[in-house]
Amino acid sequence: MIKRLAAEFIGTFWLVLGGCGSAVLAANFGGDGNPLGIAFLGVSFAFGLTVLTGAYAFGHISGGHFNPAVSFGLWAGGRFPARDLAPYVIAQVLGGLFAGFILWQIASGSPAFASDPSSAGNFASNGFGDLSPGGYSAAAAFLCEVVLTAMFLVVIMGATHSRAPAGFAPIAIGLALTLIHLISIPVTNTSVNPARSTGVALFAGSGAISQLWLFWVAPILGGLIGGMLYKWIGPERPEITGHG
Repeated sequence: MIKRLAAEFIGTFWLVLGGCGSAVLAANFGGDGNPLGIAFLGVSFAFGLTVLTGAYAFGHISGGHFNPAVSFGLWAGGRFPARDLAPYVIAQVLGGLFAGFILWQIASGSPAFASDPSSAGNFASNGFGDLSPGGYSAAAAFLCEVVLTAMFLVVIMGATHSRAPAGFAPIAIGLALTLIHLISIPVTNTSVNPARSTGVALFAGSGAISQLWLFWVAPILGGLIGGMLYKWIGPERPEITGHG
C-alpha cells in the first residue's frame, strides 16, 4: 500500500505540475497574440500528456488514478475497494498541493508574476461566474463538470477492460482528457479532478477557495455516475458476435 500511495502522490504531482504548469507558465507566454504561447490547445494537450505518461509510469503500481473522482468512480463501477478510497484521496490531494507549491515557487521567479500574480490567470484555478474564463454560471459549470467527468470514467473503464486492446488504455485516457479540456476550459478552466483543483486553489486566493466546493462535488458525482453507468451497460456480458 505504501508504494501504491507513493505512486498516486507522484502521479498526481506530475499531472498538476504538467497541466497547470503549462497554463501558468506557457499558455500566454509573451503576452496576447504572441506565437510562442501555447494557448488553450497546448494546455489541453499538456493535461492529456501528463495523464498518458503517468498512467504508463504508475498504472501497473497503483492503477494510475491521480484523481479522487476516478477513485470514487472505479469504486462505483466495482473496480476498486471502498477501504482504499480514503488513503488514495489523501495521497492524491497531497500530491496536487505539492505540485501547486512547486509551481508557485517557479512562477515567482518571474518579475512579472512576482509583481502581479493575477497575470497567471488566477494561477490556473477553476471557477464559475466571475472566475470562469467565459463568465459561465455556477449551474453551467456544475453540469459541465458532472457530464464530462462521467464520460471520463466511461472511457477509463472501457479502455481498461480485459476485452479492450492491451497496452493502449493510457492513450485513450490521455486523449479523452485532452478532449475534455478542449470542451471545458472556457467554462470552468477544466477540473474533472478535485485534487487538481485543490492543488492550485490554495495559492490562487480566496475567490478560488470559496468556489472549490463545486470542483469536489461535481466531479465526484460525475465519477459515480460514470462508474455506475459503465457497470450497468454490462461489460461482463458475452461477446456480441453479430450472428444474432
